[in-house]
Amino acid sequence: MQTRAIRLYGKDDLRLDTFELPPLKEDEILVKIISDSVCMSTYKLAKQGVSHKRARSDLSEHPSVIGHEMSGVIIEVGEKWKGEYRNGQKFTVLPAVTQDGRLKTAGYYYETYGGDCTYCILPAEVMEHGCLIPFEGDSFFEASLSEPTACIIAGYRRMYHTSEEDHEHRMGVKPGGSLVIFGACGPMGLECIDYALQLENGPSKIVAVDVSEERLFRAKKMFDLASGNQKELVFLNAGKYADVVQKLREINGGKGYDDVFVYAPIESLIEQADQVLGKDGCMNFFAGPVDQQLSARINMYNVHYLYTHLVGFTGSTNEDLHDALKLMEQKKIRPTVMVTHIGGLESAIETTLHVPEIPGGKKMIYTQIDLPLTAIEDFAELGKTNPLFKRLEESCAAHNGCWNAEAEKLLLDAYQVDLTR
Repeated sequence: MQTRAIRLYGKDDLRLDTFELPPLKEDEILVKIISDSVCMSTYKLAKQGVSHKRARSDLSEHPSVIGHEMSGVIIEVGEKWKGEYRNGQKFTVLPAVTQDGRLKTAGYYYETYGGDCTYCILPAEVMEHGCLIPFEGDSFFEASLSEPTACIIAGYRRMYHTSEEDHEHRMGVKPGGSLVIFGACGPMGLECIDYALQLENGPSKIVAVDVSEERLFRAKKMFDLASGNQKELVFLNAGKYADVVQKLREINGGKGYDDVFVYAPIESLIEQADQVLGKDGCMNFFAGPVDQQLSARINMYNVHYLYTHLVGFTGSTNEDLHDALKLMEQKKIRPTVMVTHIGGLESAIETTLHVPEIPGGKKMIYTQIDLPLTAIEDFAELGKTNPLFKRLEESCAAHNGCWNAEAEKLLLDAYQVDLTR
């Protein structure tokens, strides 16, 4: 089986390779990748090369297929797994596997397994650790987004609160409490809002902070609470206030907040997040920085007397991913709010290397097609001369401006993508 794949050879060295996959072993599975969403983590990997903590040290000789937020269909099942998986099954994966004490991650480590390719081979350890997960939803892009959504769920579960009566940690955000999200209108921040709105025993007040009026407008449009959600959602443009901390406290009745997420690796945001924490407040620094020396001032007086605390985490667990998929299948969360662009495999190199400079949210790569990276907001103009984009624009308009399963099917059908082989 021949495949085309974007592989990393070193710092800023991404190449589109065409090569033959090795013969399938009895404990492996051959899959066809349909979609892979571009993660900021892959940008960091490409910018750091072998110095990245998860990269292999011999990239120049053994380049890694990039991309780990993938979805596709199973094409051939090795003999060992024929009782558990079947041809034609839609799937996603939990990217990280620990084998013999070593962390191996799709998109960072493997030469023939990753998201930015047409076909790849899932190694035995993926199935052995339960990391190949069937998906019963009606789209591929949602399955791709299950991995970042699982990371968001993991972030919520890493939060904790304490008590003056005992020394136990109560895991999760404070029930009925107040929550601030800094960098709330980026792709991950949007899903952080989405998850909070449906979370049972979650926060009753959610304040979404950003500095872009355009992103805030889009977020407000997407999170129309006319559906009956009783939680209070407030959007705040931090750029309009000289003292953001004071404004945030005013919104919360003069009090500090129970939980705070920071979705951008900026020193000033970290310090603002610390300053708005209330008693026993928990701050989650979610944004992984490229700068290994990133630091910020934390109020240690409040750590001692107000029990404020800080957590961080990268990745997710198998349970987080299963729960993300279940919530998608039940239509309780809408990760589609993250997607702002679509593109084909060849667009993945420039997109990955420049993702921080490209406005909007998630960039969804469809690996079986040839299409420049295209913003959903440009569909209407393109549709004046291109019938496909006219249909895509109509579909997205009917879904509040969001990418959706119908639009995805229109795209795959237009490019005659075969899901059976």
